[in-house]
Amino acid sequence: MFGMSWADTLRVFLMGVFILVSIAITIIVLMQESKQNGLSGTISGAADTYWGKNKGRSMEGKLVFFTKVLVAVFIVVACILNINF
Repeated sequence: MFGMSWADTLRVFLMGVFILVSIAITIIVLMQESKQNGLSGTISGAADTYWGKNKGRSMEGKLVFFTKVLVAVFIVVACILNINF
């Protein structure tokens, strides 16, 4: 089909996935809250709130989880693209 081998087709597909994952990682990282509380975090102290105890179920927890998954996909696809097949 159009003179492309299966390896060329796979490489083009993986490059598309690689670009989409890169864009998704960028967007998700920018959506996350800063880990630095600054002076306000020092004043408010170490009061564990409902959000602190249930961080894994919150939106921030989901963003952290999706970031880890996308970074793993990014690394795997990058390694596959680095192989000369």
